[in-house]
Amino acid sequence: MLYKLTNEQLMIQSMVREFSRKVIAVTAAERDQTKEFPAENIKKMGELGLMGMMIPPEYGGQGADTVSYVLALSEIAYSCASTAVVMSVQNSIVCESINRFGNEYQKEKFLKPLAEGAVIGAFALTEPEAGSDPVRQSSTAVKDGDFYILNGEKRFITSGKNAEIVIVTAKTDESKMHKGISAFLVTKGTPGFAVGNVEDKMGLRASDTTDLIFENCRIPAKNLLGEEGDGFKIAMTGLDGGRIGIAAQSIGVAQAAFDAAVKYAKKRKQFGQSISKFQGLRWMIADMATEIEAARQLMFLAASMKDRKEKYSTQASMAKLYASEMVNRLTAKALQIHGGYGFIKDYPVERYYRDARVFTIYEGTSEIQRVVISNSILKDKRLP
Repeated sequence: MLYKLTNEQLMIQSMVREFSRKVIAVTAAERDQTKEFPAENIKKMGELGLMGMMIPPEYGGQGADTVSYVLALSEIAYSCASTAVVMSVQNSIVCESINRFGNEYQKEKFLKPLAEGAVIGAFALTEPEAGSDPVRQSSTAVKDGDFYILNGEKRFITSGKNAEIVIVTAKTDESKMHKGISAFLVTKGTPGFAVGNVEDKMGLRASDTTDLIFENCRIPAKNLLGEEGDGFKIAMTGLDGGRIGIAAQSIGVAQAAFDAAVKYAKKRKQFGQSISKFQGLRWMIADMATEIEAARQLMFLAASMKDRKEKYSTQASMAKLYASEMVNRLTAKALQIHGGYGFIKDYPVERYYRDARVFTIYEGTSEIQRVVISNSILKDKRLP
């Protein structure tokens, strides 16, 4: 391994691995069928400090580094991708955004219960007509004395139904384009705030994905996150960290599918011998292992750069792009190794295959990652 883990990082990885395999994995297949939100497991994760890992202890967090966080997130994703996406959004986008841009009042009121895992958070940026291009969003927030009047509809919001606190972006000045977007902290139960359609998804079925509807929703002005016009910056900064989280989730699911495929290949016999003896399949396994390791190193690079407070947007996009596409290739191969058994729900590889599909889409599609990466390269004045 190119990146040498510290004893503390290894200890966190070991602790979360044991918890994940003994607690999270037990009900993962059942939740995939019932779509039941893993509330009790999330509560236990909060007690272990997994829901605000990178937040300072004075605000309810663990003060862990990003590398420790992605190790833990990968271990949760290994057992249940649905649970991992809740953890990822909570840590990477919600908690970190409030920690970075929030004032003392907001950190005490909102960040502490989030980091402690007492409540779930969500981030509402995407709209029916604004996904990859957030400047096209139509939600508005108009100042009215000590309040903002929020109107609009958000779509594909992870944890939208179960979240108590939501960071919502809206336009406060249409004429300023992306600099006219602001972000607000909105609590569940605020008049004018309602949960709309709950999506019936292909994968990540135990994690709710919903519409959020705001109709003349009065938000206290003190719930403005950062300054007016900071919304786009808050979203893009949050997504940078979130993309490292998607890489971690991808690696966790890929490792689970790989381990299942290797186990099956050793056990399954055809033509008088284990199918793991066939050269074609052995080469497939070698390629799968190599791809996982390559993705892991890209993840560690982006995470360690973030920890060193270096610019890491490009590396986060690279890690997200490669890992998310890798897990789609790898789960397909793992399913193929299982043959017909891979196509039925008795084997977990079928769930891994479905869960993996969204990783190239959410928090910036593969195409958007390629835009980010190529823009960085073409703007680099050091290159000819």
